[in-house]
Amino acid sequence: MQSETKKNIKTYIIAILIPVAVGLISAFITKDSMQIYSELQTPPLSPPSILFPIVWSILYVLMGISSAIIWTKRDTDPKNADKGIAFYALSLAFNFVWSIIFFNLRQFLFAFVWLLALLYLIIRTVSSYEKVSKAAAYLQIPYMLWVMFAGYLNFGIWFLNR
Repeated sequence: MQSETKKNIKTYIIAILIPVAVGLISAFITKDSMQIYSELQTPPLSPPSILFPIVWSILYVLMGISSAIIWTKRDTDPKNADKGIAFYALSLAFNFVWSIIFFNLRQFLFAFVWLLALLYLIIRTVSSYEKVSKAAAYLQIPYMLWVMFAGYLNFGIWFLNR
Protein backbone atom coordinates (compact mmCIF):
# COMPACT_ATOMS: atom_id res chain seq x y z
CA MET A 1 0.00 0.00 0.00
CA GLN A 2 2.83 2.39 0.84
CA SER A 3 4.42 1.92 -2.60
CA GLU A 4 1.05 2.74 -4.20
CA THR A 5 0.94 5.99 -2.21
CA LYS A 6 4.48 6.86 -3.31
CA LYS A 7 3.52 6.11 -6.90
CA ASN A 8 0.49 8.40 -6.65
CA ILE A 9 2.54 11.20 -5.11
CA LYS A 10 5.06 10.90 -7.92
CA THR A 11 2.20 10.98 -10.46
CA TYR A 12 0.79 14.17 -8.94
CA ILE A 13 4.19 15.87 -8.81
CA ILE A 14 4.93 15.05 -12.45
CA ALA A 15 1.41 16.01 -13.53
CA ILE A 16 1.76 19.41 -11.85
CA LEU A 17 5.29 20.00 -13.16
CA ILE A 18 4.24 19.43 -16.79
CA PRO A 19 1.87 22.43 -17.14
CA VAL A 20 4.07 24.58 -14.89
CA ALA A 21 7.03 23.83 -17.19
CA VAL A 22 4.93 24.63 -20.26
CA GLY A 23 4.02 27.97 -18.69
CA LEU A 24 7.59 28.77 -17.67
CA ILE A 25 9.00 27.94 -21.10
CA SER A 26 6.28 29.99 -22.79
CA ALA A 27 6.97 32.93 -20.46
CA PHE A 28 10.69 32.67 -21.18
CA ILE A 29 10.12 32.70 -24.94
CA THR A 30 7.75 35.68 -24.76
CA LYS A 31 9.42 37.64 -21.91
CA ASP A 32 10.90 40.29 -24.21
CA SER A 33 7.53 40.92 -25.86
CA MET A 34 5.18 40.98 -22.88
CA GLN A 35 5.59 44.72 -22.34
CA ILE A 36 3.27 45.16 -25.30
CA TYR A 37 0.30 44.58 -22.98
CA SER A 38 0.98 47.90 -21.24
CA GLU A 39 1.35 49.67 -24.59
CA LEU A 40 -1.98 48.53 -26.04
CA GLN A 41 -5.46 49.88 -25.61
CA THR A 42 -7.28 47.25 -23.56
CA PRO A 43 -11.01 46.65 -23.09
CA PRO A 44 -12.90 47.36 -19.87
CA LEU A 45 -12.20 44.90 -17.03
CA SER A 46 -8.61 44.36 -18.19
CA PRO A 47 -6.59 43.30 -15.16
CA PRO A 48 -3.11 44.63 -14.40
CA SER A 49 -0.35 42.61 -16.02
CA ILE A 50 0.95 41.42 -12.62
CA LEU A 51 -2.22 39.35 -12.20
CA PHE A 52 -1.55 37.08 -15.20
CA PRO A 53 1.40 35.06 -13.84
CA ILE A 54 -0.41 34.61 -10.52
CA VAL A 55 -3.60 33.34 -12.15
CA TRP A 56 -1.74 31.13 -14.62
CA SER A 57 0.34 29.58 -11.84
CA ILE A 58 -2.81 28.63 -9.95
CA LEU A 59 -4.44 27.31 -13.12
CA TYR A 60 -1.41 25.21 -14.04
CA VAL A 61 -1.45 23.57 -10.61
CA LEU A 62 -5.20 22.85 -10.88
CA MET A 63 -4.71 21.47 -14.39
CA GLY A 64 -1.91 19.22 -13.15
CA ILE A 65 -3.96 17.91 -10.23
CA SER A 66 -6.87 17.28 -12.56
CA SER A 67 -4.77 15.32 -15.04
CA ALA A 68 -3.22 13.31 -12.19
CA ILE A 69 -6.68 12.33 -10.98
CA ILE A 70 -7.55 11.09 -14.47
CA TRP A 71 -4.22 9.29 -14.84
CA THR A 72 -4.67 7.45 -11.54
CA LYS A 73 -8.28 6.53 -12.38
CA ARG A 74 -7.77 5.61 -16.03
CA ASP A 75 -8.48 1.94 -15.30
CA THR A 76 -12.12 2.82 -14.53
CA ASP A 77 -12.77 4.25 -18.03
CA PRO A 78 -9.66 3.95 -20.23
CA LYS A 79 -11.36 5.29 -23.38
CA ASN A 80 -12.52 8.58 -21.83
CA ALA A 81 -9.40 8.91 -19.68
CA ASP A 82 -7.17 8.58 -22.74
CA LYS A 83 -9.36 10.97 -24.75
CA GLY A 84 -9.32 13.47 -21.91
CA ILE A 85 -5.55 13.29 -21.50
CA ALA A 86 -5.12 13.68 -25.28
CA PHE A 87 -7.38 16.76 -25.37
CA TYR A 88 -5.59 18.13 -22.33
CA ALA A 89 -2.15 17.62 -23.92
CA LEU A 90 -3.37 19.39 -27.07
CA SER A 91 -4.76 22.22 -24.97
CA LEU A 92 -1.36 22.64 -23.31
CA ALA A 93 0.27 22.84 -26.75
CA PHE A 94 -2.30 25.39 -27.95
CA ASN A 95 -1.89 27.35 -24.72
CA PHE A 96 1.88 27.43 -25.25
CA VAL A 97 1.63 28.61 -28.86
CA TRP A 98 -1.00 31.28 -28.13
CA SER A 99 1.51 33.37 -26.16
CA ILE A 100 3.91 33.34 -29.09
CA ILE A 101 1.17 34.30 -31.56
CA PHE A 102 -0.12 37.10 -29.32
CA PHE A 103 3.04 38.56 -27.78
CA ASN A 104 5.87 37.76 -30.18
CA LEU A 105 4.03 37.82 -33.50
CA ARG A 106 1.39 40.38 -32.42
CA GLN A 107 -1.20 38.64 -34.56
CA PHE A 108 -4.13 39.53 -32.33
CA LEU A 109 -6.98 38.33 -34.54
CA PHE A 110 -5.26 35.03 -35.28
CA ALA A 111 -4.50 34.69 -31.55
CA PHE A 112 -8.22 35.13 -30.84
CA VAL A 113 -9.13 32.38 -33.33
CA TRP A 114 -6.41 30.22 -31.75
CA LEU A 115 -8.02 30.83 -28.33
CA LEU A 116 -11.36 29.64 -29.69
CA ALA A 117 -9.67 26.38 -30.73
CA LEU A 118 -8.07 26.19 -27.27
CA LEU A 119 -11.46 26.71 -25.64
CA TYR A 120 -12.88 23.86 -27.75
CA LEU A 121 -10.07 21.57 -26.56
CA ILE A 122 -10.69 22.52 -22.93
CA ILE A 123 -14.42 21.82 -23.30
CA ARG A 124 -13.60 18.41 -24.80
CA THR A 125 -11.16 17.78 -21.93
CA VAL A 126 -13.81 18.63 -19.34
CA SER A 127 -16.38 16.46 -21.12
CA SER A 128 -14.05 13.45 -21.22
CA TYR A 129 -12.79 13.97 -17.68
CA GLU A 130 -16.34 14.24 -16.34
CA LYS A 131 -17.00 10.64 -17.41
CA VAL A 132 -14.00 9.47 -15.37
CA SER A 133 -13.98 11.87 -12.41
CA LYS A 134 -16.28 14.80 -11.72
CA ALA A 135 -13.64 16.32 -9.43
CA ALA A 136 -11.07 16.30 -12.24
CA ALA A 137 -13.58 17.90 -14.59
CA TYR A 138 -14.46 20.60 -12.05
CA LEU A 139 -10.78 21.44 -11.57
CA GLN A 140 -10.63 22.32 -15.27
CA ILE A 141 -13.51 24.83 -15.03
CA PRO A 142 -11.36 27.75 -13.81
CA TYR A 143 -9.03 27.15 -16.78
CA MET A 144 -12.00 27.20 -19.14
CA LEU A 145 -13.43 30.38 -17.58
CA TRP A 146 -10.07 32.15 -17.65
CA VAL A 147 -9.57 31.26 -21.32
CA MET A 148 -13.05 32.65 -22.04
CA PHE A 149 -12.05 35.86 -20.27
CA ALA A 150 -8.74 35.85 -22.16
CA GLY A 151 -10.77 35.55 -25.36
CA TYR A 152 -12.74 38.66 -24.40
CA LEU A 153 -9.49 40.52 -23.68
CA ASN A 154 -7.81 39.24 -26.83
CA PHE A 155 -10.75 40.21 -29.05
CA GLY A 156 -10.99 43.60 -27.35
CA ILE A 157 -7.29 44.26 -27.86
CA TRP A 158 -7.56 43.33 -31.53
CA PHE A 159 -10.62 45.52 -31.99
CA LEU A 160 -9.21 48.53 -30.14
CA ASN A 161 -5.77 48.38 -31.76
CA ARG A 162 -6.52 47.62 -35.41
